Amino acid sequence: MLYDRSAYSDDQLKSIYTELIKPRLIEEKMLVLLRQGKIAKWFSGIGQEAISVACGLALKPEEYILPMHRNLGVFTTRKIPLNRLFSQWQGKDGGFTRGRDRSFHFGTQEFKIIGMISHLGPQMGVADGIALGHLLKKEQAVTAVFTGDGGASEGDFHESINVAAVWDLPVIFIVENNGYGLSTPSREQFRMKQFIDKGIGYGIDAVQVDGNNILETLSAFQEIAQSIREKPRPVLLECMTFRMRGHEEASGTKYVPPALMEEWAKKDPINNFENFLLKEKVLSEADIVLIRKNIKQDIEKNLEISFAEEKPLAVTDTELNDVFKERELGFTMPSGPQSEMRFLDAITQAMRQGMQKYPELVIMGQDIAEYGGVFKATAGFVEEFGKSRIRNTPICESAIIGAGLGLSIQGMKSIVEMQFADFVTCGFNQIINNLAKTHYRWGQNVDVVVRMPTGAGVAAGPFHSQSNEAWFTHTPGLKVVYPAFPDDAKGLLLSAIEDPNPVMYFEHKGLYRTITGSVPDAYFSLEFGKARLVQEGTDVSIIAYGLAVHWAMDYLKLHPEISADLLDLRTLIPWDKEAVVKSLSKTGRVLIFHEDTMVGGFGAEIAAYIAENCFDALDAPIIRCASLETPIPMNVALEENFLAKSRLADAMDRILAY
Repeated sequence: MLYDRSAYSDDQLKSIYTELIKPRLIEEKMLVLLRQGKIAKWFSGIGQEAISVACGLALKPEEYILPMHRNLGVFTTRKIPLNRLFSQWQGKDGGFTRGRDRSFHFGTQEFKIIGMISHLGPQMGVADGIALGHLLKKEQAVTAVFTGDGGASEGDFHESINVAAVWDLPVIFIVENNGYGLSTPSREQFRMKQFIDKGIGYGIDAVQVDGNNILETLSAFQEIAQSIREKPRPVLLECMTFRMRGHEEASGTKYVPPALMEEWAKKDPINNFENFLLKEKVLSEADIVLIRKNIKQDIEKNLEISFAEEKPLAVTDTELNDVFKERELGFTMPSGPQSEMRFLDAITQAMRQGMQKYPELVIMGQDIAEYGGVFKATAGFVEEFGKSRIRNTPICESAIIGAGLGLSIQGMKSIVEMQFADFVTCGFNQIINNLAKTHYRWGQNVDVVVRMPTGAGVAAGPFHSQSNEAWFTHTPGLKVVYPAFPDDAKGLLLSAIEDPNPVMYFEHKGLYRTITGSVPDAYFSLEFGKARLVQEGTDVSIIAYGLAVHWAMDYLKLHPEISADLLDLRTLIPWDKEAVVKSLSKTGRVLIFHEDTMVGGFGAEIAAYIAENCFDALDAPIIRCASLETPIPMNVALEENFLAKSRLADAMDRILAY
């Protein structure tokens, strides 16, 4: 292994060696503790240390790094106190997740490290968002994000690099090419010869280095980072290396041919660099012994601190309260002049006023800029706010939702439009596993609103008509909003923009241009979890939301003989239990009515709550009215038969018969 030391003094080389050996010595100790049962799991980076250490040394402390399992050198070069790392690995309060997540699955704003989730690729989209934040703030900074050769097979890899290329985002995409994805060799992962070949397809620079050569790798990081700071753009950096232990310790390495293991053992990044420094007389054998001794003493000292720490106690209220970040802003009540406007216009006005109030707010989505979106919700926004804040995106839902999280990490806000709610499946992982869990795991707020044009009734067929709100009401960490009237659409969307938590904001396409109402002209926000009593009665309580509220109103107009409470939930997470209980306590009958299909629909949650908590108040069985258990057909007659409103009359007859 050849080292070019021309750019480094003796003292610098000694410092680099100390940083390089530290993660190896920590790992060796952790492997002992793993066998003793004092930590639960370990993902080894032995053999790959040079890449992590080089990245940590090359980037400025204020620049973000998004590492993976094997990048201990990133954490140590960022000078995280070892006792905090040890506490993290033991699931103790002194760590970064207070026992809620393990190993390197955490982030820390203090040290500008954003940890991965187990799904690997999604962190690359988050890196895009962090880098976008730097661009919008006009900061000369680079973001570095790691992936492996196996993880590079995921769609997030393509999406994130593609978005970064199109937007000229200052990101170093680091591929640690160690030849295996767990046990699957490269020849079964991909056909191209090397990852740098991919740079051509994305129209970006790509560089390959010997990832076991600390000086070559460090120099590459330094040169690339400085180049990106001066001319923002993404660069793909392929680091050739090898993992000398299993994917994690339980996996072993029996799948690796012995000859290959022996070949890479000769390329050990620490042994080779150590021998080079001895040859150059930068270090003596006595120096090496002393450096190792000092690091081991530091490890033992910090382990004592961590071992002495008590294990966290489970406090249910604390666990529940930490799912969401507490909202600090109050609610701005509507006042002043009002205007008659359509449902869609109320949404547009809310976004416009949100953009005016929050200069850090960015809207992202497909065709939302000059075209104004397929429903024209953002028509004219580019002229008013500019393309830096109204951003057309490639068809990359996962990367863009991840970028929303990245912007939040940068202290910014975002609205991400799903062109149709159905398309959210392409970004499902980011929402369910990243947005929803981030605050609970390590306390980071997630200022992301996902707009969801939803629902049937417009003959759009199976892929543009789903009511998929129940997919998200089941996931702790997400707030779910579903207005039925223009004034609510505005006030709730502005509240969603203000909220420091991820909000799934459902807006029914069938209401966009068919429903009008009086809406306050001024900025105002409405509290989540407060239902709206649309009309009062004594015979039955109809619990509904979205377009189903209007179906119920139409039905009741045709049947003035029925005296009904009609309760519009407005938000599903949180939902207004108190209003539901108050209504059914008066009427004794409850009809739960929604457009979604019945099995697993949100109405089942309401029904279960009533059955468990309000049984004595019921004078009749709880009745649910929902759509057919089929995909949504396109043909108008078939769609009408599918929708819940075609069964409302029968449901009302059933409940009123008691």
